[in-house]
Amino acid sequence: MTEVPTLTTERFTMRPAQAGDEHALFPAYSDPGHMRYWSRAPFADVESFREYLFDPNSGGRTWIPVPHGGGDPVMTVYAGARLEGVFEIGYMILPNMQRQGIARECVSALVTHLFRSEGAHRLFADIDPRNTASNRLVRSLGFTREAHLRDAMKTHIGWCDTWLWGLLEDEWPH
Repeated sequence: MTEVPTLTTERFTMRPAQAGDEHALFPAYSDPGHMRYWSRAPFADVESFREYLFDPNSGGRTWIPVPHGGGDPVMTVYAGARLEGVFEIGYMILPNMQRQGIARECVSALVTHLFRSEGAHRLFADIDPRNTASNRLVRSLGFTREAHLRDAMKTHIGWCDTWLWGLLEDEWPH
């Protein structure tokens, strides 16, 4: 697996997952409302979430943003290489951290890193059309909605549509 380099934003240090992070992040990954548009059901216990968070076969890398001055993790940010130069991104913010610009700040830092430091050509995100906040975030970062796939994935809530969003390196001005 590729290394997870430490990234910094104005307010956060984005680092690899560490033992204990699972306890701080569990409220997001166990909440049915927060996990509604995730590809799997909420986690029932911290141990199963820990296995997921630290799975060496996940096919990607996860960054954990923590405040510069110390404190608990505020979200997870993910990048998975799908083809040469192509990465899928994902993220999950803790419910009590929403609407503070945190996701925008941290996802923007990841996008910049993937394009400028890792030579990515294309990034994409796969988001349920009903996930208004997540769709608004990627749109605000310059992603283009490229596809609407109907009943594309069967999840814990049934068959779900997906919107595919894409961003090319030369479209990223940051």
